[in-house]
Amino acid sequence: MLTNRVNILSESITIAITTLAGELKAQGKDILSFSAGEPDFGTPQVIKDAAIAAINADFTKYTAVDGIIELREAIANKLKRDNGLTYAPNQIIVNNGAKHSLFNLFSATIEDGAEVIIPAPYWVTYPELVNYCGGKVIEIHTHDYDSFKITPEQLKNAITPKTKMLILTTPSNPTGSIYTKDELTELGKVLEGTDIIVASDEMYEKLTYEGEFTSVASVSEDMFKRTVTINGLSKSVAMTGWRFGYMAAYDTDLIKATKKLQSQSTSNINSITQKAAIAGLDGSADADIAMMREEFIKRRDEAMKLINEIDGLSVVKPDGAFYLFVNIKDVSSDSLSFAKDLLDKKLVAVVPGVAFGSDGYFRMSFATDINTIRTGIARIAEFVKELKV
Repeated sequence: MLTNRVNILSESITIAITTLAGELKAQGKDILSFSAGEPDFGTPQVIKDAAIAAINADFTKYTAVDGIIELREAIANKLKRDNGLTYAPNQIIVNNGAKHSLFNLFSATIEDGAEVIIPAPYWVTYPELVNYCGGKVIEIHTHDYDSFKITPEQLKNAITPKTKMLILTTPSNPTGSIYTKDELTELGKVLEGTDIIVASDEMYEKLTYEGEFTSVASVSEDMFKRTVTINGLSKSVAMTGWRFGYMAAYDTDLIKATKKLQSQSTSNINSITQKAAIAGLDGSADADIAMMREEFIKRRDEAMKLINEIDGLSVVKPDGAFYLFVNIKDVSSDSLSFAKDLLDKKLVAVVPGVAFGSDGYFRMSFATDINTIRTGIARIAEFVKELKV
């Protein structure tokens, strides 16, 4: 009854564990969940006010499929101001979250047998969407000692005549690693002379703690022309449930193709969200972003200190996002069993590294209050101690 392309999809382990943790909590169990990739802050008031104003003005009808012109201009202004990238509104399309952006991009560009290079660890959705579209995932594995970043040599060795796309995520989910301008420039040199598309997921751009963020498309003219920049407001201003994402590309034919696809699937995104998103892009919420960033730094530093004090665990300092990618190789070679037993015995929910293509780790979100972080890590310490007995 079901198609092969649906049957090959796996359920998101992140969502599955978050859902299970929620169900256990509803049963009255004292669950501490570090699994969801969602800020615990409220959406900034200026954004909510813009949404309320849109409702009161009856801005509740259909809009252009690719988003209202005011919103696409706001995105273009943001990309110019923050990233040094010049796009016209017809080079931008607004989607129902960045996951939708990726789905449309992959659907429009990946055919049977096309190879897509994905550095591991990776966000859980990337390989699933590639498989759904008939592509072949080519993983490049990274490690703690290289800050979970691929090298030009690794990229060169992974490219074949069938390579269609490279996916880059900076800052990374799940590791928080960030590529420097020099590192991106060197990767770009490897791609020169090819037709390889770069899908650059920059969702955590505003949650950068050390160094400067560099947008992938900004490092050279060649990279600008081959890169599709994907971003949104879910993480930076806590708009996860509003479902707003966008992509920008030099190639207007690519944007037209994804617009055509979207016109036959979802059509425009929520009209009220579009008005609210303008306030999230134009600098009105910058003070809120700065507040969240400072709080995340405090939580990161505390969580890192406590994790690294546990015999058998270690973690590399994340420069962005709000996750720790914890190495458990000294205590367990099976991250899925580790995560399941931790939830069962200590009521702590984390995401096993195998979900991200890197067994021997777990991902822990620090997008929660400091007391919960301390209590949760104390339980993890107890669990690891019992494992080692």
